[in-house]
Order: sequence, then C-alpha cells, then structure tokens
Amino acid sequence: MISGTAKVADQKPFDLEAAKTIGLISDTHVPKRALCLPKRVFALFEKVDYIIHAGDLVELAVVEELEQIAPVLAVHGNMDGVDVVAALARLNSLRLFDWKIGVMHDPDILFGLDKMRELAQQNGFNVFVYGHTHVANITWEGKTLYINPGSPTAPSSVLSRPSVGLLKITSEVISPQILEF
Repeated sequence: MISGTAKVADQKPFDLEAAKTIGLISDTHVPKRALCLPKRVFALFEKVDYIIHAGDLVELAVVEELEQIAPVLAVHGNMDGVDVVAALARLNSLRLFDWKIGVMHDPDILFGLDKMRELAQQNGFNVFVYGHTHVANITWEGKTLYINPGSPTAPSSVLSRPSVGLLKITSEVISPQILEF
C-alpha cells in the first residue's frame, strides 16, 4: 500500500536538474530465493547517484554487483550470514543536501511505526528506509518519510509484484517512488 503525498516542504516547483536520485532496494535474498539480481534492477537504477540496500542481501556479492552502478550504503538483515553481519552495520545513514536518510532492515515494523518514529527522532532522520516485510510502502508522518522498497526477488505474496524504490532529492524537496516490475 502506498500512501501519503509526493513531497516534503511546500508545493512550489523544484529543479530536477539539481536533483540527486537514490535507488532503494531490500530483501534480495541472493542466492537463497533468487540466483541473481533481476536485470530489471540494473535498468531501473541505471541513472541513480547512490543506492541504499535495506538488508537481507544474503551474500556480499550483491553489494559488489550494485556498486557497478553507483556507491552503495547497505545494512545487514535477519537472514544475512555471519560475514554480511560482520561487514555491515545494523543501522546506518547518509546526508544528502541537508536531508538525513537512515536505513535499517527490521525496526520492529510488525509492531507498528513506534520504533521507526523513535529511531528517526533520536537520529534526526528526515527519511527512514526499511525492509523485512517485502511489502513496498510509502508513509509520510509530518515531514518524515518512511519507505520500504519491497523486494525485487521475493514479493510478499503471489498478488504482489517485484519492486524497488527511488528517491529524487533536491535541497528543498524529497520525492519518493515505488517501481513495480
């Protein structure tokens, strides 16, 4: 389910030429649930400036593949092995323009947004990217965006489609999008 508005800040037009684009991906589970990343991911992320992977990679080779497109910020998830957990943080963030984007695989989402709200507030996140549920979702609470890109390899049900997300960011606006394929 996708809810919320398309922008943070007021509704004035913004200059997409000055925008940076971040590809969002989670729950790839390579090679457990898929032998490799779908080629469609590479096409959808072809022009991104950065990639955020919200965990459950299963193998670090996923980061190496994505780094052929753009720099990658990744966190480990509950299905990741010892080597992935040792290499990647549980919670991480990056700053782009004056926006702070946090990422964590499973911030207790099954129990509601409470833990995500707490983490966003404690860390000053304007955007919180998460995974775990395999369900694509965009939720705005005030000026804070919570976004799950879903899974490109293992959608949550037979009724769901593989998906990734995009964030277009300028110094004034954040515009999220879920891309199903």
